[in-house]
Amino acid sequence: MALRIGDTAPDFTAETTEGRIGFHNWLGDSWGVLFSHPKDFTPVCTTELGCVAQLKPEFDRRNVKVIGLSVDSVEDHKRWANDIRDTQGVAPNYPVIGDSDLSVSTLYDMLPAGTQGAAAGRTPADNQTVRTVFVIGPDKKIKLELAYPMTTGRNFDEVLRVIDSIQLTSKYKVATPVNWKPGDDVIIAGSVSDDDAKQLFPQGWTAAKPYIRMVHQPNA
Repeated sequence: MALRIGDTAPDFTAETTEGRIGFHNWLGDSWGVLFSHPKDFTPVCTTELGCVAQLKPEFDRRNVKVIGLSVDSVEDHKRWANDIRDTQGVAPNYPVIGDSDLSVSTLYDMLPAGTQGAAAGRTPADNQTVRTVFVIGPDKKIKLELAYPMTTGRNFDEVLRVIDSIQLTSKYKVATPVNWKPGDDVIIAGSVSDDDAKQLFPQGWTAAKPYIRMVHQPNA
């Protein structure tokens, strides 16, 4: 069954480059980003793993735990880390799941449920659908799911931007407009009546249309 926003992120136990984990226990009360890869020693993924390592302080600041996944073994991941350090300037400083039996990839609907065998002998093209980003809330619910083609590197600045929006809108009755960035004006949620909005946003708002009520970001 396909996973959708609002579904509970499936729990699992797996070996990682930082030891064996139970996913939900590992997340604890933190937010999480799970991002997956179709094969070790592939060029686009090498750049992505390095980028996330460089951005880890930004994820930490947002109380977000990052975990990678690739369909090869933990031993292969550790060898790959040397290449990532050599080419990107930093090795992964977060766990990377070894998924050589494809169990997590299948559990998260990144491969067809009927996929047989293990990662050995499979090519990146065989696993091309294992190019997904999941953002998971402290409630273990999926907040965002993004799937990318193999030839397009992921934009992790965009992942951070979406996390900022999700965290903001989980605290305040607002939504964020197109191309919003932290500090920009936001939209009063449609579920809030004008009377309630006057209490929540006493500074008032501007409205090009009655349903587009813009206010300053509450916590800016």
